[in-house]
Amino acid sequence: MFLIITKYLIPKGFRGLTTFPFIFIRYPADKENRTFINHEKIHLRQQLELLILPFFVWYFLEFLFRLIQYKNRNLAYRNISFEREAYSKETDLGYLKKRPLFRFASYLKLDKK
Repeated sequence: MFLIITKYLIPKGFRGLTTFPFIFIRYPADKENRTFINHEKIHLRQQLELLILPFFVWYFLEFLFRLIQYKNRNLAYRNISFEREAYSKETDLGYLKKRPLFRFASYLKLDKK
């Protein structure tokens, strides 16, 4: 894992972006934010499980599906299975040590929010 601080590679409205093996962060202070870094490390694990490129294809397609479902970009993003797992487990700093393979799949359930 490599942490890189940059404000240019991260889309507006986001604090970080993970592309194996890099975690790009917008704000230097986030380098010390253990919850934020754990969230991004969960994405690294998800990317490895899906052999990186399929992760991004799945992520994009699921975002489009969620956008149609919710008709709201933020809700669509927050309900991508990868994000749901990362947000729900980001405060559990020991999560990656006990995380089952392909755990994100349990977050695919469709919710009406």
